[in-house]
Amino acid sequence: MTYTVVWFKRDLRIFDHAPLAHAAARGPVLCLYVLEPGIWRQPDCALQHYEFLRESLRDLAQQLRVLGARLQLAVGELTDVLSRLHALQPFARLVSHQETGNSVTYARDLAVARWCRAQGVSWQEWPQHGVVRCLPSRDRWLGMWQSHMAADRVAAPLPASLRSVCLPWRTAWPEPSAIGLLDDHQVPLRQRGGRTAGQQVLDDFLNVRCANYRGGISSPLSAADACSRLSPYLSSGSLSMREVVQATRQQQRQLTGLRDPESRRLHQGLVAFMSRLHWHCHFIQKLESEPEIEWRNLHQGYDGLRESAHNADYFEALQAGRTGWPLVDACVAMLRETGWLNFRMRAMLVSVASFPLWLHWRPVGLWLARQFLDYEPGIHWSQMQMQAGTTGINALRVYNPLKQAQDHDPGGVFVRHWLPALQQVPDAWIFEPWQMPLQLQARCGVRVGTDIASPLVDLAEATRVAKSRVYAVRARPSVRSAKAAILQKHGSRDHLSQRRNRPDQSPAPLQRSLEW
Repeated sequence: MTYTVVWFKRDLRIFDHAPLAHAAARGPVLCLYVLEPGIWRQPDCALQHYEFLRESLRDLAQQLRVLGARLQLAVGELTDVLSRLHALQPFARLVSHQETGNSVTYARDLAVARWCRAQGVSWQEWPQHGVVRCLPSRDRWLGMWQSHMAADRVAAPLPASLRSVCLPWRTAWPEPSAIGLLDDHQVPLRQRGGRTAGQQVLDDFLNVRCANYRGGISSPLSAADACSRLSPYLSSGSLSMREVVQATRQQQRQLTGLRDPESRRLHQGLVAFMSRLHWHCHFIQKLESEPEIEWRNLHQGYDGLRESAHNADYFEALQAGRTGWPLVDACVAMLRETGWLNFRMRAMLVSVASFPLWLHWRPVGLWLARQFLDYEPGIHWSQMQMQAGTTGINALRVYNPLKQAQDHDPGGVFVRHWLPALQQVPDAWIFEPWQMPLQLQARCGVRVGTDIASPLVDLAEATRVAKSRVYAVRARPSVRSAKAAILQKHGSRDHLSQRRNRPDQSPAPLQRSLEW
């Protein structure tokens, strides 16, 4: 019997799934998901990712059961699993979506390609986002992205058309430690996985919550509801980027021309949201075009800037939420409980780590990868380097945690919620409790240095020194001259003429921020 293996990776759905539809039209299929210990042993993997994946696979298995198919689970390195399958029942075709992941998944895909060539198996891949393999230039990328997003979505196979292969092979879901996952941190308030949950979040955002998107996504007080919260479902592929883009455009069209205040707010929110969807793929394209940015400075003129100065004590304090700056420590506390933080607060965390604490972005990035439920390597590593100032092409963005607190949590509500020790501290001292007189600390029931940390460094002075170091590197002629080549390879091309010719596209300029 000749059949096709449909290899599910970060595309955990049956709708808008070109490999599945293609395989179903060709004959019998075996739907496969592989838990790969080599991936789960990596320092960017966390228990919350594993639990979210399990929920997503349960949902996918249910979707496939409706079609009369079964999801085949396997544990092992990918080429070993394919060899076992092939020995049990030879197959001629392997189909999947392209993936832009970390260096381990990239090496895994290269190994799969070698295995397929050796076995005479045809492996066909389809693009999943607006990311282009072997992109020669960014000049035409925006047009390619638009074409991909405007193309018809691929319908799920009809139950009668899907002939499923069921092999005598059963795999129990393994404990995390059995596949090498060492992280055991529970995240009690994280989002739950699966397409069903993702569709509910999408519907709620498009019809209700997007009204607060513009103006509501910067403050940690409002962002949890104002942001789309779709990022973990896009990262896992429970929702396709194309269906989110098209659903957003459809909702925009329905709201166009309506004059009541609520409809206008909904429409304005969707206009702003659409630009973030573009930037999602823009950043993943950077990692696709230059995988080394996961571990190496994008601009190598910054090599050696922080590597030898990494302070382990500062890094440990940051991870523990004991930097002494209340907004920073409150954000760390929220991350540990929810697995999510809005973009501005994420950027502030990396800025504090990179400048006053002078930590290298790579270890900080690995820690945050485990904290973010929606960890998407292409976005994550690009953003880590942007905030650390090592891309060589982006403006230096240094976030002052005291100013951010005053601007986005003026009453200290967020800080008090996540740092209960500060509940009784008056507003005048809430963001600088170390300035409180000892008598006031006693009346508030908080001891600075014990119940809460004292600041690790003098914020103003440490930031000044850090910025001067980065600017000194930027001023070097060799560093300045290398900037043009990086811009040519990775810089955005905002072709306004292309977008004006598309009536369903927002005319608003693309935003530089991203729901990370």
